[in-house]
Amino acid sequence: MWGRHASQAALESGRPIHRIWCTPEMRSASKFLQLLREAKASGVLVEEVTWARLAQVTSGSVHQGIALQTAAADTLDLSALIDGCSELGEPPLLLALDGITDPHNLGAVVRSAEAMGAHGLVLPQRRSAGLTGSAAKVAAGAMEHLPVARVVNLNRSLEKLKDAGYRVIGLAAEGDVTLMDVDLEGPLVLVTGSEDQGLSVLTRRHCDQLVRIPLRGITPSLNASVATALCVYEVARRNWMKDIHGQAPSPPIVRPQMKTQEVSSLPSAASENPQPEQPVVGQSDIDSNSLESDSSASDHASGDNAPFNQQVSDAFGSEQSEPLKTESSQTDSTPPKPTIELDLSGAKPEPDLQFDQSIKLSP
Repeated sequence: MWGRHASQAALESGRPIHRIWCTPEMRSASKFLQLLREAKASGVLVEEVTWARLAQVTSGSVHQGIALQTAAADTLDLSALIDGCSELGEPPLLLALDGITDPHNLGAVVRSAEAMGAHGLVLPQRRSAGLTGSAAKVAAGAMEHLPVARVVNLNRSLEKLKDAGYRVIGLAAEGDVTLMDVDLEGPLVLVTGSEDQGLSVLTRRHCDQLVRIPLRGITPSLNASVATALCVYEVARRNWMKDIHGQAPSPPIVRPQMKTQEVSSLPSAASENPQPEQPVVGQSDIDSNSLESDSSASDHASGDNAPFNQQVSDAFGSEQSEPLKTESSQTDSTPPKPTIELDLSGAKPEPDLQFDQSIKLSP
């Protein structure tokens, strides 16, 4: 992500940032100085580079002296967007893009939609531009504020929106009604097609109505982002703009209330009602349990190998009070039954070998 407006919006929104490249001029900018200090204090790597290095990082894009390496943009599920818009207190307005592959057009659509008070964007995962740095640069920070729902199939999503009470209006040059005559009341979904093909045939079938924008010049069509901006402006003009005159301020925008707080509060809720903790088994418990099992095992085997068990017990018992016996003293001891042999003639204790004096074996 690069550009002053996009970078400032990302820094102010609290979006996770991994690294920042900036030129020396950015450190002297008043609005970025405090943001860069806070980012550095939070552990973000802030690197001062030349304009040439920054152009290399951004692949020659117009970076305006700053670039960020951020986490992926947050997207929503369509159901979450529908639920969030259901409690707005005003008719929701959503945008859907069908085959917009130019990231600059995507960024321009996001910028116009957020500025005009749209409540969300429905973006297909395939045959569509992604939320890249180029789109964020053109969006000029609007991408941090407009909820975006990524969907697998746009047509199924349009049907789901219809079931939720939305009317789907597609923008097409062959529409049977003009933008000035169409009914724009109630929950709406404005669908914009690709730059060259427009709306696909299947998407047109899922639209409740096709709307056209009358043109007077020789140019046959408008840019996808410009056409979308005109439609969003017309919706705003008939709704929240109708009572604004002169220098009257615009009403504050109403954002969809997503369920992010509930999702983030799941760990805290779990901490308030913790599950019964499993007993923590310490090393001493393990040792005691192992010794008890060894003791029971030795008791079980004492009936068959009593002489051998007695010899091992005596050997370990003597280690607690006496130094380690030499090889000659071990070979002089009486061997066990012929069926059990302990060949220690080739084994020599290593210099760093230590015995745990706290371990005892039951006789």
